[in-house]
Amino acid sequence: MAKLNIQSTVKLNNDVRMPILGLGVYQSTPGRVTRNAVNFALRVGYRHVDTALRACEASLKRLGLDYLDLYLVHFPVPDVRKESWRAMETLLKKGRCRAIGVSNFTIRHLEELIGESHVIPSVNQVEFHPFLYQKELLEYCQKQGIQVEAYSPLARGERLKHPRLGSLAEKYAKTPAQLMITWGLQHGLVVIPKSTREERIRENSQVFDFDISDDDMSSLDSLNEDLRLNWDPTNVP
Repeated sequence: MAKLNIQSTVKLNNDVRMPILGLGVYQSTPGRVTRNAVNFALRVGYRHVDTALRACEASLKRLGLDYLDLYLVHFPVPDVRKESWRAMETLLKKGRCRAIGVSNFTIRHLEELIGESHVIPSVNQVEFHPFLYQKELLEYCQKQGIQVEAYSPLARGERLKHPRLGSLAEKYAKTPAQLMITWGLQHGLVVIPKSTREERIRENSQVFDFDISDDDMSSLDSLNEDLRLNWDPTNVP
């Protein structure tokens, strides 16, 4: 971790490079507050902003861009996800995005997609934090060359006061949030904590000056309770 910094990247399976730390703004109120948050994050050094956009062409027009770096299928919706992925492959071929991926896909959904597609997703964006440690999914994605991106890496603040987080945060002289972000980064995730508050955006970026020991990583791993605070795709056919 000490060798990494806020602008460090990972190479995706199509050789596009992706910053390992980003700012999440999904469901942030559109307008001045979110715009200011993004501008501040860029000044701090972030080079990755994650947002939710409904359609690629409309998204590009709204953002004033010729292409998107990464475009995701948001959820494995039954009956339409195969058609959606074919449309994504077309956008990739046309150069409207540099990489395409999925979000909230389970191993089963990924296996189905890979078996019927020309392009393997570059990214699978899922809820991932110590209280939802999706180890099997992570290992499967790593084997397939799919980068896992963690949204809600702070468990939406629901467990920041957990005693073990608190004691370990004190040990490393960091905040519980910084500890959770670093846990994700050390697992090889791309992490996108959400905030519109300048002090939190800065705090979330100050995680590259320490390493969590193997024993403490295992301790954090064991906090898993399958806590899902967002989408739950487990039973989606």
